[in-house]
Amino acid sequence: MKEEGSRDQLQKWCKWKSRVSKEASSSEANPVSSYSSVLFKLYGNVYPDGFYFAQVNVGQPPKPYFLDPDTGSDLTWLQCDAPCVHCTEAPHPLYRPTNDLVVCRDPLCASLHSGAYECPNPEQCDYEVEYADGGSSLGVLVNDVFSLNLTTGIRLGLRLAFGCGYDQLPDVYTPPLDGVLGLGKGNSSIVSQLHNQGIVRNIIGHCLNATGGFLFIGDDLYDASQVNWTPMSRDSTKHYSVSSAELTFGGKGVGIKNLDVIFDSGSSYSYLNSQAYRAIISLVEKDLKGKPLKADRGDRTLPECWKGRKPFKSVHDVRKYFKPLGLSFHHGQRVRTQFEIPPDAYLIISSKGNACLGILNGTEIGRQNDNIIGDISMQDKMVIYDNEKGAIGWSPADCNRPPKSNTFIM
Repeated sequence: MKEEGSRDQLQKWCKWKSRVSKEASSSEANPVSSYSSVLFKLYGNVYPDGFYFAQVNVGQPPKPYFLDPDTGSDLTWLQCDAPCVHCTEAPHPLYRPTNDLVVCRDPLCASLHSGAYECPNPEQCDYEVEYADGGSSLGVLVNDVFSLNLTTGIRLGLRLAFGCGYDQLPDVYTPPLDGVLGLGKGNSSIVSQLHNQGIVRNIIGHCLNATGGFLFIGDDLYDASQVNWTPMSRDSTKHYSVSSAELTFGGKGVGIKNLDVIFDSGSSYSYLNSQAYRAIISLVEKDLKGKPLKADRGDRTLPECWKGRKPFKSVHDVRKYFKPLGLSFHHGQRVRTQFEIPPDAYLIISSKGNACLGILNGTEIGRQNDNIIGDISMQDKMVIYDNEKGAIGWSPADCNRPPKSNTFIM
């Protein structure tokens, strides 16, 4: 999840002569006769890797890049040889950009800046994105061809705008990836660009499990009548958030109400504000009394870990000792939608064989009063962000294979 900002001095884009593309961020004729979805296979896990990624093919000829799918940020960017000032470890060679730049006064560039902004280099759009965990990327916007597979079996080559990041500041733990796949609400996101070109509906969804899963942009992989829906918060223009949530433990309310909750696929773990976090810790510890588990302060994998009589091999071995958590979302006078978080969706088994709590105190690490549903708590669910209806939905799912799809396409 990121916030946007700008540095006082931005590197002059000087390796290539600037050329304004006539195609830059313009709408194209819709080559698809009916709506479908763009589909990506996901790889990774919450633990031990700590991240998921999608393979995205960019350029002519297309080259593969592994990107972190992030619903908490808008801009897609690749580590870029422009040349690179600071780049982190990556699985592929740095992206070498064309000289097809997005100009400074392009609407996509404006969407990355708040209010009036200056254009010291009119032929290019400088950007900087800063993430809540302390990392950042600085660069310029470019256009290039993305090779995308639709669920209809059609493969499209579409020119999209994204960031050429030549100066990355890593956070405490930066995954070894080629960049970020921004899936947020903003105009610069890949989702918005595909929707504006008439390719897909303005809807995204993902399904995560212990070995990967899948990601889709569009609306033809689920039955909306089988999904639990709750309205997005109208107060948040940046994040996929829901307000008026009540925290539950073992199916019962714990007295913590009116929580604002962000759904963020860019966060491996979930976070609660201090009050809600302390309430959960107290309830879990009380519930574990008399059970064959005790705290292990020597395990630094996560702040709260418990060991049994012998090391656990999987969450299945320990889930019987823990009650389910949940968030009850209120909308309308008597309408509630329950987001269930079973032990499998808030525990990991550490390398020491202990059960550790994958819900953290967000206030302690600078997330203020945010409550974040991260990857761990969205496992084994199809989670859908419908930007057209302004709603977030979820339903249990087998994340090994997307429905209505005979095989995975890359």
